[in-house]
Amino acid sequence: MSASPTAALFVTCLVDLMRPEVGFAAARLIERAGFQVVVPRQGCCGQPNYNAGDREGARKLARAAIAALEPFDIIVVPSGSCGGMLAKHYPELFEASDPWAQRAIAVAGRVQELTQFLAAHPLPETGKLPAGRVAYHDSCSSLREMRVHDEPRALLAAHTDAELCKLREAETCCGFGGLFCVKYPDISAHMARDKCDAIVESGAEMVVSGDLGCLLNIEGTLDKRGSAIRVRHIAEVLAGDA
Repeated sequence: MSASPTAALFVTCLVDLMRPEVGFAAARLIERAGFQVVVPRQGCCGQPNYNAGDREGARKLARAAIAALEPFDIIVVPSGSCGGMLAKHYPELFEASDPWAQRAIAVAGRVQELTQFLAAHPLPETGKLPAGRVAYHDSCSSLREMRVHDEPRALLAAHTDAELCKLREAETCCGFGGLFCVKYPDISAHMARDKCDAIVESGAEMVVSGDLGCLLNIEGTLDKRGSAIRVRHIAEVLAGDA
């Protein structure tokens, strides 16, 4: 019997430090899709440095990530934000004459956001998981950098009993935006309140997204209101952990 193909899981800092169960759920899903999961030694992808204009700091972190990830043909990221950094911005960080430029391009071409990977490598049918009324929030990076839109919705329809609620301005930023929420906290909080107004109006019992940064921002705002709406990463929902 041939060995299962291997996929590298780039866990992300937020998942590692704030909600590691998302990483475990993602790993189980990758295994269910028929792959062996490897978690290479990894740190930050460098996006905070990049967004702050610290390109040398971003390059330093990018070189470490590239060296860790380049042995793998498939790199799965449970975050459109970090996925976008690896897939879209790593090649921009290095001058064409820099030996790291081609290495960055090679790694970038192997990066898949989790739902992109699961759409290309279908999960086995195991019956519909409970989900109820769900509002799906499209993170800015997933939508605009990784071009993820239909994949999470199709996965929810195929593997859960989710009733997708119409979410007003589903594609509008929740206000997290990485360093944006630190530099402009008042604007960020206003955007988060608008997003949560739309979620409450939708009648959803649960809000789902593929980016933990958005989810932490939304969950904190809902908690302040005393809302009972659950906030989950799509990996948790598809793995049956919601």
